[in-house]
Formats: sequence, C-alpha cells, structure tokens
Amino acid sequence: MRPLYVPHPPSLALLYGDIENHALLQHKVFVGTAGSVNERSNAAGFRFYAHQYYDGDGKKRETYIAGPIGAPEVEAVLDALRERIRDTQELVPSLRLLGREGFHLVDRKTYATLAAIHNHHLFAGGAVLIGSHAFGVLLNRLAARATPYATEDIDIARRQELAIASATKVTLLDILRESGIAFFEVPGFAPNAPATSFKEQGRSRFHVDLLVPSPDESFPILPVPELGAHAIGLPYLDYLIEESQLAALLSREGACTVRVPLPERFAIHKLIVSQLRSGRSAKSEKDIHQATVLSAVLAKHHPGALEDAVSQVPRHAVRHLKMGLQLAKPILELRAPQAWEALQDLP
Repeated sequence: MRPLYVPHPPSLALLYGDIENHALLQHKVFVGTAGSVNERSNAAGFRFYAHQYYDGDGKKRETYIAGPIGAPEVEAVLDALRERIRDTQELVPSLRLLGREGFHLVDRKTYATLAAIHNHHLFAGGAVLIGSHAFGVLLNRLAARATPYATEDIDIARRQELAIASATKVTLLDILRESGIAFFEVPGFAPNAPATSFKEQGRSRFHVDLLVPSPDESFPILPVPELGAHAIGLPYLDYLIEESQLAALLSREGACTVRVPLPERFAIHKLIVSQLRSGRSAKSEKDIHQATVLSAVLAKHHPGALEDAVSQVPRHAVRHLKMGLQLAKPILELRAPQAWEALQDLP
C-alpha cells in the first residue's frame, strides 16, 4: 500500500532550512532570473549600468540601474546588486537538487508573481498565500514528499487591512504586472460587479484570486481599499488564516518569503470546505487529499497539533468538518491510523 507521504532525509530538510533562513532575510528579490550587469552608453556618450534578466513571462528585459560609470556612489550600488546576483546564482544548484528530490518548486510565472507581491511587503503586512501553492510550501517545511497538484491559480487571502505603507498608492494590479506578465482584471459574473480575479491575457488560464473571510456561508464581494481591489468572501477563511507563519517559496530562479497558514489549520479547513463545493467533485477530492496528507504528517511528527486545530473550529463549521472527515475516513484508517485516532472523536 502506497503511503500518503514519504519523509525527506534530514540532510535535505537541513538544506531547505538553510534556504528558508536565507529567504527570510531578503528585503527584495529578483522578479525573474538573477540576470547580469552590463555597461551601456547613450547617444550623448553617458555611460551607465543596466540590469539584464528574464522576467516572469520569459522575456529578456534590461533596466537602467545607475550612472555615470565610475562615480563612487554608483559603484556602491553596483557592488550591492552584484552581491545579490551572486548570492542568488549560488542558491540555484541547491534549489535544483531539492526539486530533483521531490521538494515543491513553483513555475516561473508563479514565482515572478509572488516575488513581486513579496517585494511590496504584502506578505510581511499580513497577506497569506493559500491553496495548492501553500500546500506545497507546507510540505517543504514539514520535510514531506507527496503527490502535488498542478494548478494555474494563485490564491491570496487577507484577514484585515494589510500593514503596508499607504503612501505608495500602488494597486494590486500594478504589483502583479511588475512580474512581466500582462495581467488584467476579470469582469464579474453579475453586471457591474467588481473584479476579484486577475488573469494573464490571452488563452492562458494563469490567474490570481483575492480572498477575504465571509461573515457567513455566502460568497460576497468585499472591498480591499489598501490594494485598490475587491475580493471574494470565503466561508470559514478567518479560521484558516487567523494564525500564519512566514516561509520560503522555492523555484528554479530563486527563493522568496511568503506567508502561509499553519499546517494543522490548513488540513482541517480543507475538510470543511470540501463540503461547500457544490458540483465540483474534482476540487473536493483535492481538498480531501491535501487534508489527509497533512494530517498524516502532523499526527506522526507533531502530536497534538490536529487536536488543537479541531478545538478552535467555529461551532457552525463542525457539521461540515464531520462530513468531510467521513470522506477522509477510508483513507486515514488504512494509510494514516494515527491521524484517524487524532480526528475521530470530534465534539
């Protein structure tokens, strides 16, 4: 019988920890590849430095850095940039190694998008990455290898007004476009309904959804003024993101800091929302899979975490949790009995 997850060896867990510590110290990361520094001159003979790199859409970009070449203050800027490039390039072989060994690495577009969000300090200010990308981050932090789910969407949640500089006046759409990807606001289904989702132009299905807690089991559209945007309300999201942690998101281009839920709350919330998806069996199956995998890891390596998460479930969500757990029961009883023992005695 195939296990729900396979633990990574301690050496790889230690390597991930080192990369995460590095990521947590980065104030700003490259949105795309680290690139290189080139010397340039204009028609007037002014010599300056430019940064050449590939953005989230895979396009070669070149941006002005500083000039004139040789000025002490310009050379200081260049020294700092070259050090950042060197640090990132030295990280890449370790990232490739972790990817080969089953750690979750996001694709180029996802990394560039989340790197742009990181650079504007939204995660530091309280924004939370949820959904399948958060599941991958949590697996990495728990040093567990499991079957990932491919996804073309990024889910960003916000519990309360983000603690970001209000003077910047930069909208979420502006931030997303810094990835190099041509995002646009997706019109709502109802006439005149504001957008809550941002999609890449063309036939691509790659998109970003903005989510906030719903006051009940409805899905209202609510304003997020500090981002110049609107979000869709999600039932019981407040429970999921009430507690969160900073972690490292890995890609082949680099690593950046994101904020994710606690794994035990993620697992329990997945059981709850699996029962709120009408007519979307594939989504419900994914919810149950992610819940059972994290429950198995937590029950074995972090005893008591699941019980604590269950004790905090909102009263009105308990019935959904019980129904979700019944779907998970055959999997947990057979493949993660410790997790089933931790969860079977619900109030």
